[in-house]
Amino acid sequence: MKNIVQASLITTFRCNAECHMCNIWANPSKKEEELEPRYYEQLPDGMRINVTGGEAMLRDDIEDVFRILYPKASLLELSTNGFYTDKIVRIAEKFPNILIRVSLEGLPKLNDKLRGTKDGFDHALRTMLELKKTKCKNIGFSIVINDKNSDDLIHLYELCCYLGVELGNSVMHNSWYFHKHDNAIVDREKMVRMESEFIKAQLESKRQGLKAKLKDYGRAFFNKSILRRFQGTSTNYRPPCGAQEDFFFIDPWGNVLPCNGSDERWIIGNIKEDSFQNIMASHRAKEMLKRVKACPKDCCFIVTERHDMVRRPWIPIYWVLNNKARLMLNRPTQF
Repeated sequence: MKNIVQASLITTFRCNAECHMCNIWANPSKKEEELEPRYYEQLPDGMRINVTGGEAMLRDDIEDVFRILYPKASLLELSTNGFYTDKIVRIAEKFPNILIRVSLEGLPKLNDKLRGTKDGFDHALRTMLELKKTKCKNIGFSIVINDKNSDDLIHLYELCCYLGVELGNSVMHNSWYFHKHDNAIVDREKMVRMESEFIKAQLESKRQGLKAKLKDYGRAFFNKSILRRFQGTSTNYRPPCGAQEDFFFIDPWGNVLPCNGSDERWIIGNIKEDSFQNIMASHRAKEMLKRVKACPKDCCFIVTERHDMVRRPWIPIYWVLNNKARLMLNRPTQF
């Protein structure tokens, strides 16, 4: 493992879903205003790059985006709701070494209710089954954990184990990116209980192969932070934020931003107006970094935890070994 800067490219704010925890769909970008793929050519080589939205598959030129980024990225990722199966599979066949995560909010009935889609689970599952036939092997689902879908969390994890695909997860946030400021966990007691069970299931991973098990252990460590968030811990439940230094975002109009978790959009510069290198070395970038360091939000995103795991691997390794030993001895896990 090594520390690799991550770029998240918000290719569009258009979306065909109406998720309960995200109002991007109600604040779409205009197709004609969205950043042309050629501007991505100026990004440095060797970064981990996540192509996201909105729903990135709504871009007519999405294959051009992948054609430019595929040789540049150390790992190229697609985040999608899986609705456009043929288009996703075509990308997987042309660019097989990418990572694909298909968003779900639970099993069929709940997923379609929370994501505001008709037959959304059906589309997502069909996409995953078709992806399993391709040479693209880093595939899986992802879920945004909250008290509306916690009852389906373990079942969705078990489904992923049976299918032999990954399950990435995050937790509900408020920010400019989601166009939400009223997301809230109502039943904290229930969430602590369900998240504890999820962590235990990951620590006792039934997956095949050491690599798959190790990924589950790492996700269990990340979910420790989510658990403490549900417990109401206000500070120090996750590592210091690495926004702008470890990761950054580019929105559909070409604006470069430190993160997607702030309440307001913090714009460093625009890659249509200046080079990426100049933007990140500018006085404005230094001012934004000060704002990041002073930010009190304590967001809980996997990208922050991943970089800290690379820098201080002994912390998750000790935590995992300690808690696996405790489970073997029928003792409660320590969070």
